[in-house]
Amino acid sequence: MLVFTRTTGYRHDSIPDAVETLRQLARADSIAVDVSEDPADFNPDNLARYRLVAFANTTGDVLDPAGRVAMEAFVSAGGGFIGIHSAADTEYDWPWYGELVGAWFKGHPPGLQTTRVEFDRDGIAPEGRNWTVTDEIYNYRDNPRDRVHVIASVDEGLYEGGEMGDDHPIAWCHERNGGRAWYTGLGHDPALYADATYRRHLARGLRYAAGLAEEC
Repeated sequence: MLVFTRTTGYRHDSIPDAVETLRQLARADSIAVDVSEDPADFNPDNLARYRLVAFANTTGDVLDPAGRVAMEAFVSAGGGFIGIHSAADTEYDWPWYGELVGAWFKGHPPGLQTTRVEFDRDGIAPEGRNWTVTDEIYNYRDNPRDRVHVIASVDEGLYEGGEMGDDHPIAWCHERNGGRAWYTGLGHDPALYADATYRRHLARGLRYAAGLAEEC
């Protein structure tokens, strides 16, 4: 797995936590991890070494035109993609990437929000499918539900500043352009990466994107 953490806008303090967590989760499935902030690493020869690419709290325009072409070819050849949090605040002028990540960031309320996450299946939350989380909760430019499989939503009624209404997806997956993509909007707060529920959430996404599991 190639974990890409380049930022040309806001830089999250949680990037080191995201990288270390992905390393640990990947190790459990015998997946080696390289970490990069160099867009030159997005070339056909280098990407051929990887099963999946993770954009961990990237922001802004992070790839040059050649890197974009290489990334598109990687996914079309069956490569996997994981996007964490501000991966949705990345590459706004690259329509293909917008389709891959699923939805672009619009804005968020100030500070951190506490709300309930509802997962679409058992086995992630400690009990049942509901989990209380404190993190920065994104609003997206549109609701991606009609083009992805939503795996987690948040309850806007429990915090101020939600703009998506009764249906507010926060994590999803889909098959796109020959590959697999998985995204979670959670992951702003460094403390979240030590949470067992969040780690189970990420682990499921990693296995799906890597082609090790059919369910995400």
